[in-house]
Amino acid sequence: MRSPIAAVLALACLSAAPALAMSESECTDLWKKADANGDGVLSDAETGRYLAGMRMAQVRIPADGRIDQTVFMDNCKRDVFKTATNDAGAPLKGANSFTEGQAKDRALARGYTDVSELKKDDAGIWRGSANMDGKQVGIAIDYKGNVVSDAGGAPAAAPMTRTAPAPSAATPSNEPASATPPAPTAPTR
Repeated sequence: MRSPIAAVLALACLSAAPALAMSESECTDLWKKADANGDGVLSDAETGRYLAGMRMAQVRIPADGRIDQTVFMDNCKRDVFKTATNDAGAPLKGANSFTEGQAKDRALARGYTDVSELKKDDAGIWRGSANMDGKQVGIAIDYKGNVVSDAGGAPAAAPMTRTAPAPSAATPSNEPASATPPAPTAPTR
């Protein structure tokens, strides 16, 4: 005989929202930004990012490809549209099993548009070009789904620029070494 408490706990776990799910107000704010023309349905120009996110999450996409507010809010609350943070050092070298279409979806879901010329390099990184905020940039998508871009639209083969982490106390600094060697220290006994 099963415990009624166990059944209630199992049901609660199944119906609970993800721990990091976006709130109703966050989703409403995101909807207002996404529905730029305010007509209640995302138009072709507005849907690219969100359809890519839905494909990546493997959720049902409306047959007509149009996302209304109800569909948007349901998916938003399940974090379908949440943008991941890149891993340090991205793009990362490694065996990349993404198809070109899957790599393109990762870039689109991050807000890039007009993703093109994707080619996988010898390091397993998809490189190409895209637009971000009206500016053409080089992009790279690695095997973990990290999407990084350069700042000035360099060719796809160019390495992506990234901000290096600040040196910590345990990490040697990048300061040039002094030309004067340190003074010898007296041995301790």
